[in-house]
Amino acid sequence: MSALTLKVAVSLTNQAISAGRAISAAPLTIAVLDAGGHLLSLQREDGASLLRPDIAIGKAWGAIALGKGSRLLALDAQQRPAFIAALNSLGHGSVVPAPGGVLIRDQRGAVLGAIGISGDTSDIDEQCAISAIEAQGLRADAGVVA
Repeated sequence: MSALTLKVAVSLTNQAISAGRAISAAPLTIAVLDAGGHLLSLQREDGASLLRPDIAIGKAWGAIALGKGSRLLALDAQQRPAFIAALNSLGHGSVVPAPGGVLIRDQRGAVLGAIGISGDTSDIDEQCAISAIEAQGLRADAGVVA
């Protein structure tokens, strides 16, 4: 696969919702972006709060913009707050440095896009994103620190 299609994006969204329901997560909002940071799919479960779409997009957009999962962006925010502030200024406030933004890679490692999830704790959001990506036979890159 060389590009993320709408069909795959919708499947990722559905898989993420299923993963959330399987663990009784709070209502989730799922955004799937292509490698250029363009929105392909956005779903907000009933009961998800008002800002969840913007947060989900911001997690995914930050991962695409920096080429690393948003877990590492969260670490950057702790260690280099001025950098994240500058990044958000350049990105017009579009980066959300919290786990839940996961790069979608093909089997060769090429970035196809990113999924961002918001609604539960950041760790649960990230878990649902990883489950969705892996269910599609793709590689999830959450930026997990070893």
